Amino acid sequence: MLHSRTEPHPGSARRIGVGLWIDRRKAVIVSITATTSTTTSILSHIDKQPGRAEGLRSTSRFEPQLVPADDSRERRHTGLLNLYYDEVIAHIRNAPSILAFGPGEAKGELRRRLALNKSDLRAFNFEIADKMTDRQIVAKTRQWLAEAQEAPSSRQRRSGRPDRT
Repeated sequence: MLHSRTEPHPGSARRIGVGLWIDRRKAVIVSITATTSTTTSILSHIDKQPGRAEGLRSTSRFEPQLVPADDSRERRHTGLLNLYYDEVIAHIRNAPSILAFGPGEAKGELRRRLALNKSDLRAFNFEIADKMTDRQIVAKTRQWLAEAQEAPSSRQRRSGRPDRT
């Protein structure tokens, strides 16, 4: 499910950038231009890691024959995650620089998917962050863009770490 909200940006930021708070359940994408900021939410509709229903073991006979195999549930879960990450990547495709942050493993999984495209020369920064509101995500993205304009540009590897020189 996709939700979008546009807010007028009081200052004039010259650099265009995208802030991405991502988790396995939800992604919030903040696109900031010189005059506006747009917030888009993408919900994954994916439950937790697949497991038994309600986490309880059944005591009925022939229960293993009634439950789908673990590998098929895992493949379905992975396929749904891939669709979710593809949708997120489609929304950040045209951004010149991206700040991705959030809790959990979703940042690393997104980083691996983005690293598959070797010809992509955009600046990616990855940070750890806790749960945040939409306003906090917008504020963090604006702060990151302001700091990037002030600081001299340092070359970074695709992993988000500075180059070794």
